[in-house]
Amino acid sequence: MEGKKILLGVCGGIAAYKIATLVRLLVKAGAQVKVIMTPAAHQFITPLTLSTLSQQEVLTHFTRSDEKGEWNNHVHLALWADVLLIAPASANTIAKMVQGISDNLLLTVYLSARSKVMLAPAMDLDMWHHSSTQENITKLIAKGHHIIYPTSGELASGLSGAGRMEEPEKLFESIKEYFFADHPLHNVKVLLTAGPTQEPIDPVRFIGNRSSGKMGIAIANAMAAAGATVTLVHGPMDTLTLSKNVAKIPVATADEMYDAVFQHYGSSQITIMAAAVADYKIKQIANSKIKKQTDELTLELVKNKDILKSAGAQKQHGQLLIGFALETDNEQQHALEKLRHKNLDMIILNSLKDQGAGFGYDTNKISIIKANGAAVHHPLMSKVAVANEIVKSIIDLYQKKQ
Repeated sequence: MEGKKILLGVCGGIAAYKIATLVRLLVKAGAQVKVIMTPAAHQFITPLTLSTLSQQEVLTHFTRSDEKGEWNNHVHLALWADVLLIAPASANTIAKMVQGISDNLLLTVYLSARSKVMLAPAMDLDMWHHSSTQENITKLIAKGHHIIYPTSGELASGLSGAGRMEEPEKLFESIKEYFFADHPLHNVKVLLTAGPTQEPIDPVRFIGNRSSGKMGIAIANAMAAAGATVTLVHGPMDTLTLSKNVAKIPVATADEMYDAVFQHYGSSQITIMAAAVADYKIKQIANSKIKKQTDELTLELVKNKDILKSAGAQKQHGQLLIGFALETDNEQQHALEKLRHKNLDMIILNSLKDQGAGFGYDTNKISIIKANGAAVHHPLMSKVAVANEIVKSIIDLYQKKQ
């Protein structure tokens, strides 16, 4: 929802109090929110509440109430919005929308709107079921408007039945559905690993590698942009500029990464292992700092659990598993062996021989190799561009498997 522009129209009705929660949810998700209230709405919730939560001035009249008396430009407001949601939408406002009446700022903005229009009706039982209201709803649907139908429950009148406005969480999901309906990975759960692991030697030192995690972060953001629900398990990294749609789980060691991965692997439809996991760890970690006492020091290492191989062994029908291979020689041969040995659907290969690729750079040069051995070689590009190419290939493979 980052950067999405949501215009909320609030009509008079007891359900108006729920809009405070909706505004909070939208802002927390990264959306920009502006609120227009009808004069009747002021009786149920204050403009100050919605202004504080939206961090924007709440508009009610055609002109501002301050000394300048400036005009609230309904055309600019209408063109600004990606979505206009009217909630609660009263029977009165619904009727005026059908007839094209524009006797307040909200209705004038509505008549200028080019964005998607959504309505969440709220009224008493008999008003909702009245033939006039139902005819008006039918006409608004014919105009292409989306109706978030009221639910049944206890109403302000004391009656119980249809007419209760949907809860703010449902309204939020409806807006989100609109934006992500055309996204190829909408509602797909993606598990991603990124960054290095650090295997402690003593309380001060560790075995690590030069991975910055930049490639994994770029993939996480690209996956989120495609509509996926992303869980990122990451090792120690200096910066984490992530989409708000990415849930992050920080870990340090390979064992910690293993545990975190397999807490989520079973429910993930796509898993991408981009982390540079240490192959070995110290057999016996020192309890205190090792002092410089001898000319030589021998550290005994033992193998870490192979996260990628374990994931390949546990892979279920319909799951996609993508690995990475950073090689220094016989690159494609080693990548193919890894792909087949670990039961992967795709592997991303890059070589330390390629200038500008590998650890620490903002660029990368990759080959995308599928399970049948077919490879697509890409030139040196920014890691953001590389991430987009990887995600495109994953989407294509995922859709073919559905």
